[in-house]
Amino acid sequence: MHDVVIAGAGPVGLLLACELGLTGCDVLVLEQDTGATPWQAMPLGMRGLSAASVEVFHRRGLLRQLVNASGADAYPADHDGHPDPDPRVAPAPRSVAHFAGMMLNPADIDADALPYRLPSPVPEGVMTSLESVETVLAEQAAAVGVRIHRGTRVSALRQGPESVTVQAGDREYQGRWLVGCDGGRSTVRRLAGFEFSGTGPQFTGYTMLATVADPDVLQPGFTLTPTGMYLQMPTPGHIGMLDCDGGAFDRTRQPTVQHLQEVLRRVSGTDVTLDDVQLVSTFTDRAMQATSYRQGRVLLAGDAAHIHSPLGAQGLNTGIGDAVNLGWKLAATVHGHAPDDLLDTYTQERHPVGAGILDWTRAQSAVMKPGPHAQALQALVRDVLGTRDGTTYVYNRTSGASTRYDLDSTHPLVGRNAPDFHFTDGTRLSDLMHRGNGVAVDFTAGRRLAGAPACRQDRIRYVAGRARNELGCGALLVRPDGVVAWADGLDPDRDAFARAAARWFGSATAWSPTG
Repeated sequence: MHDVVIAGAGPVGLLLACELGLTGCDVLVLEQDTGATPWQAMPLGMRGLSAASVEVFHRRGLLRQLVNASGADAYPADHDGHPDPDPRVAPAPRSVAHFAGMMLNPADIDADALPYRLPSPVPEGVMTSLESVETVLAEQAAAVGVRIHRGTRVSALRQGPESVTVQAGDREYQGRWLVGCDGGRSTVRRLAGFEFSGTGPQFTGYTMLATVADPDVLQPGFTLTPTGMYLQMPTPGHIGMLDCDGGAFDRTRQPTVQHLQEVLRRVSGTDVTLDDVQLVSTFTDRAMQATSYRQGRVLLAGDAAHIHSPLGAQGLNTGIGDAVNLGWKLAATVHGHAPDDLLDTYTQERHPVGAGILDWTRAQSAVMKPGPHAQALQALVRDVLGTRDGTTYVYNRTSGASTRYDLDSTHPLVGRNAPDFHFTDGTRLSDLMHRGNGVAVDFTAGRRLAGAPACRQDRIRYVAGRARNELGCGALLVRPDGVVAWADGLDPDRDAFARAAARWFGSATAWSPTG
């Protein structure tokens, strides 16, 4: 019997497998596809990773591999042999995307208004591809002992009190837990009986690789028009477009060159000509979400738990957040040291994030809809996005910087992604998290937390020392997913720390500051 069976070897399933494998869980991944497709490689597989997602790879020591696999010119400067940035000032982000096709100026982001940022060598975003992400994660999964069976489609499952049995092909596989990471049309979600509800589509979207006779008649980048939106990417012939037809064309029939040309002419307002179409896919802005991410011993993550339009590039990033939130909690449950309600916090924390993303994409669909009411709304939104506050707000939402879990604490850091504290010995907080452990940071250099009841060192790594900027903290506890679970001021309460450690990491023992 496996500890965990995962259906789906996309980025979410592979990242979850890596998180579990780091802790020594026996993990099996079942994937119906046998290999990569053109939709995973550049240019069609291009994806943007948000600041929060980039931090996930950084904390696991995988960012260098990802950047290199993505074809970037160089890995971003780090603290090995490079000048350190000013410890007091975090630089403004250099890039920000769009809202409903309306581009934002990164120079308008108010860096001082971004919550608890510190200078970091890590970029605030990475352009990559599904192929690159999956390659890096598959290599990491193999390194931590995860097995991946490809060409194996899940067709049935049954739950028992202590396990889940999965039928895939002509074999049965048994796991103590099953996680569906098998996409928007999730078989696991359907077979396990999850309730999936939401709203219907407003548009049909198209992504294609075509030969355009006269590409210069189309504007580069995103262009929002009175009849829809189109996107001309830098790669010749890589075009996206949105036709506000209520989703009528999506998957009802194969788009012809003539149909695609008609749609592109309508939404662009040009007489553009398509000579040929090599690849095309359709999608909609249907927004649906599982009411719970757990049914007994079956859980969902990524698109299996929530689907929405790709506007704002939120799908992959939300799935990455699901995987790192679930991974350490499920691992602790498998190993038997999780608090009783730890696994329930997965739905409690991630469901509101997913619901917020669905509303974020619904708002963009409403703004793009043809007609005088949407045109008036567009004018209003453009005015707001032209302000410093408006641009900063959108960046906060799309980067993950505004995500904060309700962990029943008034401390402003608790529930947020931990800043990458830079210790005076040159170490960064992220350096201490490569093995998927939590970290207890004692900025009092061991005077306060040393000897406190806490968890075993294989669950929480303890560091006592000073940082170049401590943000007014005396101590903090960081979960394996990078979220601050507890923080206190310059005279931290050792008993409060011990309670927080037991709350998130289980049974308590005494430790010394040398672990």
